[in-house]
Amino acid sequence: MKITKLNILDKLPLTCSRKGTCCFGNLVLINPWELVCIAKEKIITPREFRDLYCEYGGIRLRFSGKVGWKGKQACSQYVDNLGCSVYLGRPLACRLFPLGRQIQSEVVQYIHQGEIFPCMEGCPEVSGLPYLSVGEYLEGQITGNFEKAQDAYLEMMQSIADIAFMLLLDTGLAGSGDKKTLQLWRKMGSELPEVLANRIGHEWLDMLTIPEISDESDDPISFVGKHLDLLQLKAQEKFEALQSEKEFHEASVLMMGLALHLGRALGTDPKILSEHWINIAKSHGALE
Repeated sequence: MKITKLNILDKLPLTCSRKGTCCFGNLVLINPWELVCIAKEKIITPREFRDLYCEYGGIRLRFSGKVGWKGKQACSQYVDNLGCSVYLGRPLACRLFPLGRQIQSEVVQYIHQGEIFPCMEGCPEVSGLPYLSVGEYLEGQITGNFEKAQDAYLEMMQSIADIAFMLLLDTGLAGSGDKKTLQLWRKMGSELPEVLANRIGHEWLDMLTIPEISDESDDPISFVGKHLDLLQLKAQEKFEALQSEKEFHEASVLMMGLALHLGRALGTDPKILSEHWINIAKSHGALE
């Protein structure tokens, strides 16, 4: 399907409703900061929200509500005749809809699928609304902090992958002729999200999706920074006494699994990511 790229000044009949068809049958991925925001609006803990309303260890909202538009199930946060019950805390994917967001060469682009604006089918009444620029729409949807969180977590994803590289390349594991590590990196890139979540295990999934940050700041940059510090500290404590090649292998696979799982939460393709990182590792002497 054709992807239409939009300039920040492009004019479109953009709107957002608490009762839109976008609440039915969609894929809504969330990062850990967004999970905190939604849980606050729900007035429950992030752990409670994750366990009740998320899938794959906390990276995707569960669509388990009432069947509605086109026979699709509603988001778990949708309330009939009311709409989104956590509207003020909704994640970036919901704020942007029907737009997508991608970064190429550090340039942010906004996109939508097809030549016809997607909302026209589900909510044809938008054709009678005033046209807004993409920039005006984003401002109205208050996407600023949510975009900052998304970008900060992309950097954190790379930082986690860097730990996997270190465990492979700086410990002598790659130099030993090990081939299993990169083979598992590739396998994880193609695994179903529930399989990868199970491989990671509850302890590290909790660290990834519901970090214990006492000061849950409204500043996403601060939150992600504290999250990365916690994860790096845990990795240091767990891995500083490793000695055998088997232990380095298992630790590298675990860290790469975390990076790929977080990458999926951010909308990246784990298969493409794993291939990219495998090629980098090979260029530094790792074998497969």
